[in-house]
Amino acid sequence: MDSGSLRAKIRLFVEQPLGQEQEIALSQEHAHYLFNVLRKGIGTDIALFNNRDGEWLAEVVAGSKRGATALCKAQSAPQRLPPDLWLLFAPIKKARTDFIVEKAAELGAARIIPVQTDFTNSERIRQDRLQAHAVEAAEQCGGTFVPEVTALTPLARLLADWPATRALIWADEALSAGARLAPLPPPPAAILIGPEGGFSEPERARLRALPHVHPIALGPRILRADTAAVAALTLWQSQKGDWQ
Repeated sequence: MDSGSLRAKIRLFVEQPLGQEQEIALSQEHAHYLFNVLRKGIGTDIALFNNRDGEWLAEVVAGSKRGATALCKAQSAPQRLPPDLWLLFAPIKKARTDFIVEKAAELGAARIIPVQTDFTNSERIRQDRLQAHAVEAAEQCGGTFVPEVTALTPLARLLADWPATRALIWADEALSAGARLAPLPPPPAAILIGPEGGFSEPERARLRALPHVHPIALGPRILRADTAAVAALTLWQSQKGDWQ
């Protein structure tokens, strides 16, 4: 039997180690999702992954309102890590911020960093809720890796401590609409997407002065922040990532 035939449609992210005949205690939330939302029962095949051990086909062998137990049967996919690409973005409206995190996880960002800029509309985020969105996106897209969503961090602090070995790709809406996209830098790299109001002049001056910053244009039209994040991630993955 090939590994493709082992893959189950229901996928859950867990923290525990996965391996042959390993019993996995599923959370109350997982049990509710399986038994009440999906109307599944004992004997259901599910896929489990944990960011380390690949994906494992498991069978639900016990369950109650408080939780469930699954037994690992066979590895159905190897562990696949995304390219070393970070996404930095300024949070916007709640639903659109959720969209950015979900699509970044689907598109293979290794780390997602919300940044506070001079014109950022939101002064706080729910890091736990955004991390949950990243988990759900990984479960839905068939990946075996969930990117970390960090706490909201001031852009100035990030730039002050930025590692010189990591290229910072700046999606600069002020570049000429006629500018052609240059070859993008390889990993390790990061993409920076600004807020709805763009970057302030002091921020722009600081970014222009840094040697590891690569300004790019994203076409002849000004994109919304959520569209820009998807466009930039797609361009990088097609040039330097795991889409090649």
